[in-house]
Amino acid sequence: MIIDFHTHILPPALHDRREEFLPRDATLEALFSRPEARMATAEELVASMDEAGVDISVALGMGWNDLELCRLVNDYIIEATRRFPSRLRGFCSVNPLWGSAAAAEVERCARAGLVGIGELHPHTQGFDLGDRDTMAPLVEVALARGMPILTHTSEPVGHLYPGKGSTTPEVVCRFVESFPEVTLICAHWGGGLPFYTLMPEVSISLEHVFFDTAASPFLYRSEIFTIVTTLVGAEKILLGTDYPLIKQKRLIRQVAEASISEEARERILYANAARLLGIPAWKNDSAPS
Repeated sequence: MIIDFHTHILPPALHDRREEFLPRDATLEALFSRPEARMATAEELVASMDEAGVDISVALGMGWNDLELCRLVNDYIIEATRRFPSRLRGFCSVNPLWGSAAAAEVERCARAGLVGIGELHPHTQGFDLGDRDTMAPLVEVALARGMPILTHTSEPVGHLYPGKGSTTPEVVCRFVESFPEVTLICAHWGGGLPFYTLMPEVSISLEHVFFDTAASPFLYRSEIFTIVTTLVGAEKILLGTDYPLIKQKRLIRQVAEASISEEARERILYANAARLLGIPAWKNDSAPS
């Protein structure tokens, strides 16, 4: 069994009218202004899953600034999860700066079957994840609905890449201090936050924080799997590919080749995700290739 916790799909209308939508949304422009930046439909994601041996994928939104675009993509994810109910789970994305409108959109999506919030992109959306007043309305509905929040995070050092942003470990820690009870998933290894768990006070504060592996080959050497498993435990790590940015097979192969125990491998490949998504756990009988 394999669950990919970080994938992106976009409606065909966005594929066909990319140039029209780009000027309307800073996140879209940051991530997709380059012609080679690939968009994927739900059908393409499922085909990739079949090829890679992925049983379930979490289809995420993105940190939109344009409310019409936000609803267009959220509706597409809702529709995709209904067409592929055994293969896809969906998250909705909103801008916390919308306040009550953001909370209302999450409520609408939750009623339609989406199970989480994200991916948030604080930098391109223009908000501070660590600001309590900004985040409180979104966190309130997340807690009421039992929905995890998934956010883009990035390193304060290292190479630049499209959409890298400024949501560093320091920002995440401020969020966690304000909202220790919410389930937070930090994309891209939390911008290096696991390394700070060597500080006892940081480790204690991350009870409900998880880290996904999205885009890992573009960020770290493959030893990251072994090192972070040692630092925070495999129970904190979620397989995420960032498909279609990276082929799903590539990340699964890294997990398969990592110097970790078989129990740790199963936690990363599916067990942690199954627990967060409320999916009954079962023995992993999918052989990564």
